Amino acid sequence: MKSPVHLNALRAFEASARHQSFSAAAAELNVTPAAVGQLVRTLEDWLGTPLFVRVNSGRARLSPTEMAERALPDIRAGFDRLALGMERLQEGSTSEVLTVTVSPAFAAKWLLPRIDRFQTACPDIDVRLDTNHKSVDFIAQRIDIGVRYGMGDWPGLKADKLMDEEAFPVCSPELLRQRRQLRKPGDLIRETLIHDLTMAGHSGFPTWEEWMKKAGVSDTATIRRGMQINNSAAVLQAAIEGHGIALARSIMARDDLSSGRLVRLFPDISFALNVSYYIVYRPECANLPRLAAFREWLITEADD
Repeated sequence: MKSPVHLNALRAFEASARHQSFSAAAAELNVTPAAVGQLVRTLEDWLGTPLFVRVNSGRARLSPTEMAERALPDIRAGFDRLALGMERLQEGSTSEVLTVTVSPAFAAKWLLPRIDRFQTACPDIDVRLDTNHKSVDFIAQRIDIGVRYGMGDWPGLKADKLMDEEAFPVCSPELLRQRRQLRKPGDLIRETLIHDLTMAGHSGFPTWEEWMKKAGVSDTATIRRGMQINNSAAVLQAAIEGHGIALARSIMARDDLSSGRLVRLFPDISFALNVSYYIVYRPECANLPRLAAFREWLITEADD
């Protein structure tokens, strides 16, 4: 089982078990379904036992046997270690690539305005940004480090808290000049409210209903009306352009507030969130120099 053929057979087996399909595994591995099936049969012949229960209909044509299910965690851990070994072989290159995953909004409103400082401090590290709303597979997509928004619990990843956050209403200075009647939170009911749907339904993500309750507004029947946008950066841009009043998250709005593009309304009302920004990475990669350098830089920037 030390030959490359058997290593490929293990890869074919693991992918087939994960997808419960030779065809889906073949698409991932960039080979034909027949090749995947042959590799799995080679492994079964070598072991002298079947690895799948095969059925002729239904979405999941393959179901791993009980023995296969017990072996899969160790096989996947082995591939993880192989990937880490390859990364360490690459550490000696003079120009390193650091792959960072963040949401599109966090990239636009926080990371990109600051990234020049990291590139100045670490000119030998080339940053590759992977912007995605959804969580990604760090191993499959060769991600080094990321910033995620949530409660700090992502299986298989180390999470270091980076920044806490609060939520508050914001609008453009011009809209505020036009709306002199905005003297108390209840006055917002008559305005166009901009809703952020980036993480709609996720526990801890702020909503207008929650902020209004915090502010003591009981008549919230019409709060859900208004503009709805599924990108936090676009939510703030809509407010900057005067299209309404947005419920901003403090980290996202920091630069727009300091530049005067946005104005915070009712600053005496505090609405702290129980979700935060976290630096995330695989524990076994914690000591990679490029990862450690970027992690320390993120912490420094967050403290400024």
